[in-house]
Amino acid sequence: MNRHTIPLGRILGIPIGLDYSWFLIFGLITWTMAVGYYPAEFKNWPIAQYWIVGALTAIMLFVSVLLHELGHSVVAMRYKIPVRSITLFIFGGVSLIGTEPPTAIAGFWIAIVGPVVSFALAVLFRLMEPFFAGIAPLLALSKYLVYINVALGVFNLIPGFPLDGGGVFRAIVWGVTHSMRRATLIAANVGRFIAYLFIFFGVWLMFAGNFINGMWIAFIGWFLESAARGQVQQLTLHDMLAGHKVSQAMNRQYAAIPPDVTLQRLVDDHILASGRRTFVVKQGDAVVGLLTLHHLKEIPRSDWPAITAARAMIPAGQMKQDGPMRN
Repeated sequence: MNRHTIPLGRILGIPIGLDYSWFLIFGLITWTMAVGYYPAEFKNWPIAQYWIVGALTAIMLFVSVLLHELGHSVVAMRYKIPVRSITLFIFGGVSLIGTEPPTAIAGFWIAIVGPVVSFALAVLFRLMEPFFAGIAPLLALSKYLVYINVALGVFNLIPGFPLDGGGVFRAIVWGVTHSMRRATLIAANVGRFIAYLFIFFGVWLMFAGNFINGMWIAFIGWFLESAARGQVQQLTLHDMLAGHKVSQAMNRQYAAIPPDVTLQRLVDDHILASGRRTFVVKQGDAVVGLLTLHHLKEIPRSDWPAITAARAMIPAGQMKQDGPMRN
């Protein structure tokens, strides 16, 4: 979980988080339901009821998204693939899976289960409608959840990364070509093409007068294109690094500082002067710790004049070292 995510707990051992962007989409969905969809479909409700049911709809939408992502995660764990977290954000949710699927068939099942869960939820909410026939708000909520889960399942079956359909498409190409790299590249580029279609259609709608819907479609297209491009870049980086060791890329030169130097003096005399980002803290000839720019940023700037390197560093006992350090 990063600093922009609110932890919600764990399900099946998987950390669940809420990105701050979720609150924006929660507000937009609540408002859209309360002033548009529900007043048009269900007349003569009190104003407060429209807003309450609208908020419940937004919450249940993201419960559906969470179950969709849990479907991916459960199957991934079935194939011994670690799942680091699930995060809900403005465009739905994402499961952070630790590694690539071991086989094409594993990739197929991990990808397809998400839409299957969404369609199963749509069927469940449809079967629940007769039980809510006499309770208008619950009936309205159930009807909309049928629609939104079908839409979620269908949208995710679009055959381009990063959507689930792209994962299914990649698994099929992988199975045919026996090359995960080639399959990933094809699926990602198909995803970019589809994303550009979204952007083009969204811009066309905006100029045609349907500005809000066009803006959202174009924005979704931009997000999909960025994610697909990131997949291509990740694959390129993997190819560049394959076969190389960390020792070939690491910098063996480092600066040594005493443990009693203040962080303010470290910044003024070393970081700003030399641009170095990593420092070994030495007491005489002994290495007692490691201090990086990342650790420095975690300390309020107002405290820099009073805090020494010894208080901010990683102690030597917590460092992993392979061979002696040389200055």
